[in-house]
Amino acid sequence: MTTDVQTAPTLRISWTDRDRHRQLGVAAVVVFVAGTALAVFGFPPMDLHEPTHYLGIMAPSCGLTRGTTAILGGSLSRGLRYNPASPLVVVAAAVLLGRLLIGLGTGRWLELRMRISRFAWIVLAVAAVALEINQQLNARLLMS
Repeated sequence: MTTDVQTAPTLRISWTDRDRHRQLGVAAVVVFVAGTALAVFGFPPMDLHEPTHYLGIMAPSCGLTRGTTAILGGSLSRGLRYNPASPLVVVAAAVLLGRLLIGLGTGRWLELRMRISRFAWIVLAVAAVALEINQQLNARLLMS
């Protein structure tokens, strides 16, 4: 008995007449508006860290807001220092904002369906662990 093992993700692209993922467009707008506002006006004087942050344990998401804000403010190197995943947030938000604008302009909504292979899940897990290690190694920067 042989088993088919999917090694590559499968991707299906289609257009629909209805936006089934409206929350993604809203999230993209929030990223750009809030990120740009933080880049221009600075962060508020309140502490909004995750609970583990106070114990010196950095989550993979630590520094993501500062990193994304730094990139939106024009500093890719500073954004990468705060969190190497920050450019992914900016690129994803830009793509989703483009999808939103095209959808609003044409009434047609791009829809992607992806099936991720077991190997891809393993790669994502390894990347998440690597990000966690990186963030913990940069705890001093992230604690400030």
